[in-house]
Amino acid sequence: MGSLLLFLQGLLVGFLASVPLGPIGVICIQRTLSGTHKSGFFSGLGAATADTIFATLAVFSLSFLTDFMELHKHWFTAIGGILIIVLGFSIFYKRVKRPSQRRQTRSSLLSDYLSILFLTLTNPAYILVFITLFAALGISSEGHHTAVNLLLILGVLIGAACWWFTLTYAVSKLRRRFRLRHLWWINKITGAVIIAFGMLLVLSIVVYLGPVEKILP
Repeated sequence: MGSLLLFLQGLLVGFLASVPLGPIGVICIQRTLSGTHKSGFFSGLGAATADTIFATLAVFSLSFLTDFMELHKHWFTAIGGILIIVLGFSIFYKRVKRPSQRRQTRSSLLSDYLSILFLTLTNPAYILVFITLFAALGISSEGHHTAVNLLLILGVLIGAACWWFTLTYAVSKLRRRFRLRHLWWINKITGAVIIAFGMLLVLSIVVYLGPVEKILP
C-alpha cells in the first residue's frame, strides 16, 4: 500500500511540475500545430525525461551532481538561453505548410525528443521545483528501499508524460481550425516569444555576473 501511495504521489508531482507553460511548453505547442501530435508529444517526452532526471537527483540526493550543476548553473543558463534564441529564430523564419498527417520517420521524432531533452537539462535550477513539491507532499526517500523509490521516479515520468500527451492531444484537435495564414502568425508570434525567453535568460546572467571583464579571468 505504501509503494502504491508513493507511486501515485510521483504521478502527481510529475504532472504538477510539467503544467507551467514556459518556453518548452510553447515549443511543444508550436510543433504540434506546425507538424503532428506525435511531434509535439515526443518533444514533451524529452521534457518529461529531463524532469525525471531532476526528480532522481532530488530523491536520491546525489550531492556530487547537484553541487556540480549548482556551481556551473550560470553557464547552463547561458547555454540554454542561446539555444532557445536559436530555436526561436528557426521557428520565426520557418516556412509555413499545411500540417500533414503523414507518418513521421523515427529520426525526426528522435530529433524532436532529444532537442527538448537537452534544452530542458540546461536549466538545473528546476531541481528546486521537485525538492519543493516533494517537501510539500511530505515525500522522503529515507526509510524506503531503492526499488520503492524507483516507483516514485516512475510515477514522476508517467505523470509528466500524461500532461504532455493531454496538452498536445488537445492542441492537435484544435489544429484543424487553423488556416495557413493563422499558422504563419503562430510561427511569428511563437518564435518572437521564444526569442524573448532566451534573451531574458542571457540578460539575467549578464546582470547577475556583471560586465564581461568580471566574468572572464
